[in-house]
Amino acid sequence: MTNRPDIVLVMVDQLAARWLEQAWQGVVDLPNLRALAEGGVRFPNAFTPNPVCAPARATVATGLTSQGHGVSECGYDLDPALPTFMRTLQRGGWRTGAFGKLHLRTQIGGVHPDYRPYGFDVTHITEDPRAGEWLDWVREHHPGHYRAALSTVWMTMVPELRAYGPERRDLVAEIEAARREFPESTGEAYTLPFPAEVSQTSWITERACDFIRGTEADRPLFAHVSYVQPHNPFAPPAEYLRHVRAERVPRPLPAEWRSGGPAYFDREQYRQASYDVDDWESHRLHYFADLAHLDEQLGRLVDCLRETGRLAGTYVIFTSDHGELLHDHGLVGKWERHYDACIRVPLLVSGPDLRPGVRPELVELTDLAPTILDVAGLEPDPLPRPELGNPHLPRRLPALPGSSLLPLCQGLDLDWRTAVYVQSNNNHWEASPRSWSRTVRTARHRYTRYFGGGGEQLFDLKADPDEQHDLAHDPAAEPVLRRLREELLELVVLDGYPNSPRGLYGIGTW
Repeated sequence: MTNRPDIVLVMVDQLAARWLEQAWQGVVDLPNLRALAEGGVRFPNAFTPNPVCAPARATVATGLTSQGHGVSECGYDLDPALPTFMRTLQRGGWRTGAFGKLHLRTQIGGVHPDYRPYGFDVTHITEDPRAGEWLDWVREHHPGHYRAALSTVWMTMVPELRAYGPERRDLVAEIEAARREFPESTGEAYTLPFPAEVSQTSWITERACDFIRGTEADRPLFAHVSYVQPHNPFAPPAEYLRHVRAERVPRPLPAEWRSGGPAYFDREQYRQASYDVDDWESHRLHYFADLAHLDEQLGRLVDCLRETGRLAGTYVIFTSDHGELLHDHGLVGKWERHYDACIRVPLLVSGPDLRPGVRPELVELTDLAPTILDVAGLEPDPLPRPELGNPHLPRRLPALPGSSLLPLCQGLDLDWRTAVYVQSNNNHWEASPRSWSRTVRTARHRYTRYFGGGGEQLFDLKADPDEQHDLAHDPAAEPVLRRLREELLELVVLDGYPNSPRGLYGIGTW
């Protein structure tokens, strides 16, 4: 391993591992992602611990579980006092930069968030609302496309938009007027009404490349390059639609829950399968076109690293915060429906001294922070005063629940976890236990418990990889069901170990 290597974490939003795999099977060519996978290590069994933006991203930044960092759902801000791997890198001499979407603060709170307290020297932020720094840049540098860019701003519920900028303009009124000029921008799937070089995606890449080019050659850097796409609305530049082989786009998996599914689905919002009421073909076509655009941007990043002489010594990690059901099982989005397209995410790792290949282990986003620190040769911040109050405790308790993936990437075989735990809490339209679920996922099975009387699901993924046959009420599956219920209970409890550092003075103190 090189001394103090450069590290680039590329994150996209709402990309399931399933859709990347489908793309590679002929739907759309993604040469840069394929090159990254073939030249590095691919983890096909990587999972998000909480399939919604803010909790998953808080886990990436801190290495903690939802219980550990406290961001159990969207709507919480991550406490900047908590240790982050970015701040540890910063203290170790790395120049740190964030570009695009971080979502460590709730996006409703404002479109100009300050992420420097989390451990970043340089930030250029643009998130789901699309107002903020990117939109301000379009207004200044591409005024001819400003009205079109305004029409794509969809989170108009942000209070800041009512008194926006130094002039305190009513940006909501401007957005509504722009939508009347560009009505196609109000849909769930459309092509951007401006050129690709004006897009959020291209803007993020250019800011990251400026950071790479502007960092002293002898100083290590960490760049968090985080794209908003392919989050809905699915809105690629128009020219990327032709990259998609429409005839190869797969049909959605059937909504098996319509015949004898758990009680969770007995509600009005699931009266019909999504593919019966929405244009699933258009949604998938635009989603895969977004992947083609993102793949090109990854190529730009790699070229920038190469041009600056950094590529050979750089670790590049590519992943997503969570998946997107994209009409599989008659569902869209993510949240508490823990099917494969919701919870399994892509994870590719490339860098010096790694053994390229595929690792089948069950890994999680909780493993990213310890991996990055291991690559950098740094230790996570320890929990304070572990010996105070009880001298028989070990002097150093573990600080993070995850494990470094570096040994796996180097080809070593380790005693590894046999199950991952996934949780969901309140979603955007309901704040009650009816929208809570908990899942244990093993190499063979997926068991999910829905709360508030929602019932349970059990799938044998070896016999039924498409999750079409729920075994939760099959008497023959009772031994497996009983074992997985017990395993889930243990994982729920151990979500609090190691101890959370939030407000911690010392372990076992009084």
